[in-house]
Amino acid sequence: MELILWRHAEAEDASFEKSDTERRLTARGEKQARDMAKWLKPRLPKKLKILVSPATRTQQTAHALALPFEIEPRIATGAEVDDLIAAARLSITHAPEYSGAVILVGHQPTLGQFAARLLAGVKADWSIKKGAIWWFSRQSRAEGDQAMLRAVMNPEMLR
Repeated sequence: MELILWRHAEAEDASFEKSDTERRLTARGEKQARDMAKWLKPRLPKKLKILVSPATRTQQTAHALALPFEIEPRIATGAEVDDLIAAARLSITHAPEYSGAVILVGHQPTLGQFAARLLAGVKADWSIKKGAIWWFSRQSRAEGDQAMLRAVMNPEMLR
């Protein structure tokens, strides 16, 4: 199983005119999303599911891939790590229900917390930069399944 955590790209600042879920990407954020999608798309496996938060900025980020995606309320702002696990149909200790790749396009701090849980098995607030991806693979070993970090890429690295 492959799991890619993709934090939405740079978005407008919060304002009184729009709700948090209505915030759009800035021009810089649109470029970040396009750059990351250009790097990511040729590396993606054929069997793929893309799950996106209901927030406008996450949908705009995912749209840069030009692939179908599903809006998943369980990964909205304020979600918990267990919500993301349920949404992706993952289990930390058991074989996944889905054998392809899953991309979760979501928000901090939950994406960083999920990364910490996968790699270190602890509750911690790890930072994932705006527009960045963290790509995980699951390895089965004699001592059990293990998450392996395949790649960390952020838009600034692509310039």
